Amino acid sequence: MEESAIPSVLIVQLCTSLHIAVKDHSVCLTFSNLKFQSAKAKMWSLQNLLFILCIVLRCVTSAVGVIHVTGYVGREVNVSCSYNEGYESYEKYLCKNDCGSDDVLITTSNSVKNKYRVHDDKTARIFTTTITDLQSTDAGKYWCGVTRTGNDIYTKVELKLVRDSCCDTVTKVQSYEGHSESVSCRYESQYQNSLKYICRGNRPSTCLQQALITSDTKQNGRFRLDDDKVLGTFTVTISNLTRNDSGSYLCGVHRNSELDVFSAIELKIEEWCCVKSTKINGTAGHPLILHCPYPPQHWDNRKFLCKGDHRNNCSDMVTSQSRFTLQDAAASSSFTVRITELEAADGGTYWCGSDSQWRFGNYTKIELSGMLDTFV
Repeated sequence: MEESAIPSVLIVQLCTSLHIAVKDHSVCLTFSNLKFQSAKAKMWSLQNLLFILCIVLRCVTSAVGVIHVTGYVGREVNVSCSYNEGYESYEKYLCKNDCGSDDVLITTSNSVKNKYRVHDDKTARIFTTTITDLQSTDAGKYWCGVTRTGNDIYTKVELKLVRDSCCDTVTKVQSYEGHSESVSCRYESQYQNSLKYICRGNRPSTCLQQALITSDTKQNGRFRLDDDKVLGTFTVTISNLTRNDSGSYLCGVHRNSELDVFSAIELKIEEWCCVKSTKINGTAGHPLILHCPYPPQHWDNRKFLCKGDHRNNCSDMVTSQSRFTLQDAAASSSFTVRITELEAADGGTYWCGSDSQWRFGNYTKIELSGMLDTFV
C-alpha cells in the first residue's frame, strides 16, 4: 500500500491547536516526515499523536514566563516562584534540565537536602529555594513545580552565575595621612532613587551587608556620602585618613530584581611627607629667628608659624602674639619668623606652614626646648 504523508494543512491546524493550548508559549512541531499507511490509520495516529504531545509538553502547557536569576560563584542564591490561590497546601519542588524523576532537587515535603533548602510562604503564595555553594555547573535551566492531579504546574527558571569579584576597571586615588579625601562614583539615570553605598574589599556578594556608609545614613563617623542625582554621581568623603585606610573599595548601587552595580576604587594613603625636624636653642629674654623653607608651589600661599604637638591642632603664633613677626622671601622659597624676646613658655613644637590644608609638600617641624629662664 502506498505511503501517505500528512497534508500540510493538517500540520498547520495541529500547530495552531498547540499554540492555543500553550497560550503565551509559541510551540510548533514539524511532522512533515511522518508517514501513515491508510486514511483510517492516519486519523487514529493523529488522535494518539495529539494525546502523546499533551503528555510530553506537560512542562510547557502550564508554564508562565521565565524567571531570570543571577548568582555569585561560591555564594548562595534564592530562586523564588509564585503560585495561584488554592495551591497553598500542594507540594512544591525545584527540578533541573527536563524535570525527569532524577532531576528533582528538593521538595517542600523534604525541605533540606544537600545544598538545597526550600521555604513555602503560603501567605504570600511564594516558595523560595536557596542553593548554596554555587559552582559553574549549577548554571542553566530549572523548573519550579507545583504537584497536582493531572499535569503539574511549571515555571521556567534560568540561572546565570558570575564571579564574585570586581572590577575590570579600577580608579586609583592617592592621599596622605591626616587629610580628607573624596571619591566619586557615577551611576546611570535610572538609579537616581536607588540605595547607594561603599564597602571595603572587592567582593560584591557581601558589600551591602558590610557597607561603611549608605545613602540612607549619609554620615557615619569619618565617612560622609553625598548624592548628586542631577549629575548621576555620589561622593564619599573620608576624613582624618590613616595608613590603615589604604586598600580596595567598591561603590555599590542597589537593584531590587538584579545584582547590584559596582565600580572599584583603590585608595593609597601615604605618610604625610616630607617633614624636616630641627632643634633650636635659645636664651630667655633674647631674640630668636626661625627659618622656614616651603615648597616652591606655595609661593603665593599665606605663610604662618603655628605651635602644637600636631600640625592639625596648633595655634597661629604670628596672629596671636605680637612678639612674633613674619617676613616672606619668595625668591628663596622661605620665610623667617622673629621672636623679639623669648619666654620660658615659648618652649615646644612649632610648624612652619604654607598651606592651610596641609596638603602634600615639604614642611619644617621645629623643636624649641629649654628650662625656666634659659634655653639650652
